[in-house]
Amino acid sequence: MSLSIGIVGLPNVGKSSLFNALCKEQQAQVASYPFCTIQPNRAIVPIPDPRLDKLFELLKVARRVPATIEFVDIAGLVKGASHGEGLGNQFLANIRDTHAILHVVRCFEDANVAHVAAEINPRADIEIVQLELTLADLQLVERKIDRLGGALKGDKKLLPLMELTQALREHLAQGKLASTFPQRESELFQNLNHELRLLTAKPMIFVANVDEDSLTQGSPYLDQVHEMGNELGIEVIHVCAKLEQELAGLSEEERKEYLQLAGVEESGLEQVIHKSHQLLGLISFFTMNEEEVRQWTIPRGWTAPKAAGVIHTDFERGFIRAEVIPYATFVAHGSSAAVRAAGLMRIEGKEYMVQDGDILYIRFNV
Repeated sequence: MSLSIGIVGLPNVGKSSLFNALCKEQQAQVASYPFCTIQPNRAIVPIPDPRLDKLFELLKVARRVPATIEFVDIAGLVKGASHGEGLGNQFLANIRDTHAILHVVRCFEDANVAHVAAEINPRADIEIVQLELTLADLQLVERKIDRLGGALKGDKKLLPLMELTQALREHLAQGKLASTFPQRESELFQNLNHELRLLTAKPMIFVANVDEDSLTQGSPYLDQVHEMGNELGIEVIHVCAKLEQELAGLSEEERKEYLQLAGVEESGLEQVIHKSHQLLGLISFFTMNEEEVRQWTIPRGWTAPKAAGVIHTDFERGFIRAEVIPYATFVAHGSSAAVRAAGLMRIEGKEYMVQDGDILYIRFNV
């Protein structure tokens, strides 16, 4: 599966700068006035993984093919967006199909960059965006209730769905996120969410966009974001989008060296990917042949046949077995032949759950 992430926030909080930094190139227009982003910006970015690099080095094949992640940057949301204010509401549909949401929060002062409010207030900014996402979901739920009302006359089996949808409406009307809905684990809710693609049911990460000093020293603005994250159960990462955008033109080695000097262990992209994979329960496995080594991303807990289906549907349909080499075992021996000679290649059947870092050889017959 290809991971996709939507980027939201108020105007001029650094969304487009973060988008450009994550994509390592200037794809989105950046300016100091609201609604600079009008059309949604999209970019597909390779996921950095040192394991893929190591396998490529050992195998000496022609190419390496990383898994990818798609970022979607939409126009800034403002108070009243769910009722047509500003430009953001018309683009919310562009992120309903994403797997997760990055909510960028401004945690820096800059007189040259306009803010939609009179002062920098991360808590107030978060509350505005969260409310607009909730109200947008509420509109969808209310329309669903209207449709169910007519359908119920001919099919009383829909009554449990109507009751759940009405309960969800009351939950959202209180300003609460769908991710905190008491019945969110039920099959009925899962089916409803699959249909409506609720924004507030998606895993979310707060991205505190800070100045360079705050990366290591912290700030009262950062404290506000962490307080809100704790209250809502949302992960927080710190990124200086301006710094990372400036580093986008450097080589990977130069970027890492500069970030280390700034006291940062991981780039913004690496932080986003790690947190997203944790929230979504994703893992990676690898395949290889004479031409390439390739990385694939799947949900944790998938069986070998289902993982094989990501490569090609025929692989799942005609699955016989998987020959499995853990990443560490392959690196320790240097080649598939050496692993086989050591008797360490495992043969796994249809019930095997793929582990993070597995190297798979799929045997199938259609």
